[in-house]
Amino acid sequence: MLVKILQKKQMYLSMKQISLLIAFTLIIQLGCAQENLPMIETPTETNYSYEVVVDGLEIPWGMAFISTEELLVTEKSGTLYRVKEGQKTIINGLPEIYTRGQGGLLDVALHPNFSENKIIYITLGANMEKDNKGGNTALYCATLNGTELSDVKLLYKATPNSKKGQHFGSRIVFDQEGHVYFGVGDRGNRDENPQDLARDGGKVYRLNLDGSIPEDNPFVNEVGAKKAVFSYGHRNPQGMVVHPKTGQVWENEHGPQGGDEINIIKKGVNYGWPKITYGINYSGTPITDKTSAPNMEQPFYYWVPSIAPSGMAFSTSGVYKEWKDNLFVGSLKFEYLERLVIQNNKVVKREKVLDKIGRVRNVVEGPDGYLYLGVEGKGIVKIVPTS
Repeated sequence: MLVKILQKKQMYLSMKQISLLIAFTLIIQLGCAQENLPMIETPTETNYSYEVVVDGLEIPWGMAFISTEELLVTEKSGTLYRVKEGQKTIINGLPEIYTRGQGGLLDVALHPNFSENKIIYITLGANMEKDNKGGNTALYCATLNGTELSDVKLLYKATPNSKKGQHFGSRIVFDQEGHVYFGVGDRGNRDENPQDLARDGGKVYRLNLDGSIPEDNPFVNEVGAKKAVFSYGHRNPQGMVVHPKTGQVWENEHGPQGGDEINIIKKGVNYGWPKITYGINYSGTPITDKTSAPNMEQPFYYWVPSIAPSGMAFSTSGVYKEWKDNLFVGSLKFEYLERLVIQNNKVVKREKVLDKIGRVRNVVEGPDGYLYLGVEGKGIVKIVPTS
């Protein structure tokens, strides 16, 4: 149709120019068709503010509360802090960290029985092979003794190493049955890793707390498959939380340009990347013409345009009026915390919280019921109700 219109108007363009115009038109139409509802709202009035509880942090990637007064915080550059009443102390004994691009020291989490065994879990970039081929995401556990780590144990290391700087993942959560979950991004190799069960990357993994493979993992009996894989077809998991009522693992991940996703992680399920996506290449060209396919799971929710989601948490305490059971996701791109209201298994409202506060890298609900954000260049901030 576009070609006919141009011919009728006697616009003497080359076939290459016409092809570019057609491609551009299709991309614009695709983007408009994918503008997903509801649209984000900016409240005209707010009944909350924030206070900085830990300052002097550049990229506070992960945090885990030991108590209402004490928490652990990771700096992506490679430092683990123990923080008490705002005062940071460096924890010694970390394994060697491979820092490149999006890789470095990532998440930290407490063992479900931390009060008894003092075990913590961390994800980080690692080069265990001591080669010159880069690194990949690894999961460790260790015993925390004051400000020292002991009994440091590698539980899982994704292979092969890569010098690419993108898509390491990685968050850590635990279910009620004694499993630890963590994600590894596709490491910039989207055409091979996410859809191949014999390869690491683009996956969510499930291990027993000691690092062994659960007997009921979905691919333990599949020849050649990575036995730790729980789900696959992911791009770059950046947020992960256990739903406080259902016990399901919820995950968010970066799409390309458009197509960031929230997924409810299910055993053995393929989430489609890059065979299906609601995003396009950063250059504006299509990745695929498919947003759905047989045997590939649809996201619970997706963003077009991308917000670059990071940490994720449910508010369960009732500390904030009208926020109970809402889902909160940090936006790196637009520098706000996003509140998502979910009713009947559907997002019905989106709202900006603390708009323009900075790149929100993480969000957790503390043991006191307040929401705490890791904000790049600012530190850890606490959202405080004002009425």
